[in-house]
Amino acid sequence: MIKPPKLFIMGGIALLTWSIWLRLLGPEIAINSVIDHWSVSLTMMFGSLIAGGTSMGGGAVAFPVFTKLLHIPPQEAKVFSLAIQSIGMGAATLTIILTRINVEWRVIRWMSLGGFLGICVGDFFVFPLLSPDAIKFCMTMALTSFAIVLVFVNRSFHHPSLALTIYTVREKLILFQAGVLGGLFTSLGGNGIDIVAFAVMVILFRINEKISTATSVILMAINALVGFALHAWIIQDFSKSVQEYWIAAIPVVVIGAPLGAILCSTLERKRIVHILLGLIFVELISSLLLIPLRINTITSGFMVLVSCLYLTYRMSQNHRYVSSSKVVDRNRVA
Repeated sequence: MIKPPKLFIMGGIALLTWSIWLRLLGPEIAINSVIDHWSVSLTMMFGSLIAGGTSMGGGAVAFPVFTKLLHIPPQEAKVFSLAIQSIGMGAATLTIILTRINVEWRVIRWMSLGGFLGICVGDFFVFPLLSPDAIKFCMTMALTSFAIVLVFVNRSFHHPSLALTIYTVREKLILFQAGVLGGLFTSLGGNGIDIVAFAVMVILFRINEKISTATSVILMAINALVGFALHAWIIQDFSKSVQEYWIAAIPVVVIGAPLGAILCSTLERKRIVHILLGLIFVELISSLLLIPLRINTITSGFMVLVSCLYLTYRMSQNHRYVSSSKVVDRNRVA
């Protein structure tokens, strides 16, 4: 049951955003933009709910739908994902903070720093080297590897902690490196640091899925803002068509993402895992059916799958954070 104060906060954020949206564009242009690009608005209606309520950002829905069904180039899909998540995930972040949903701020601090480096390196040096199909398939394989390990991890972990149980230089370095990897994934498909954060928190640090999800939402919001600023002001590829998609989706995501964040805080941890696994399964099937599987695409995807499986398996076999994961001071979450 969602409490009225949470709905009031969510509604206030949405009304403020709608007011600015209507005032800057004018009612006629604003409404026509939604009508003209109804497929984008419809996509983000579901994407924003998933973004706010799971560790898969709105880009995890926008990127595959745009590139596979709407046949929008990956570059434009990625820029749109970053642009719209800067609004939707930003609204979800405000909701999380104002409604006092528990998050791990130490994870956010160090992974954000790594994410800034990762998204810059990825945008300038990695993204130009890969074909559009390879980018799509690599993102799918990264998600699939995460799902495989998550299934096995949840069979054995029954006492997740509420925060980092050990916090030394080693943990800071791990979080920074995870942020770099997440930033690299974000530079390819418009999201990724949220999924990496969730994997590291749940599989390595054995932190509760609800807290990990809320933390990953804030991380994705920060990474999206950095990526959007990078593309809008430095790379300067925030094209007119992407701007039109962005304008059409804004009024939808400021409701969907905060609502998803609130719904997530009311769900059981195992339900969150089941939702994630279902979404990843749909993503895998759609990729196998819609992406032309050429040799270079299969090779790239296989390398990503093996690498991610290896990393996640190594995390699951690390028992440094297991013994103390049963009892944790709740005050450390903040």
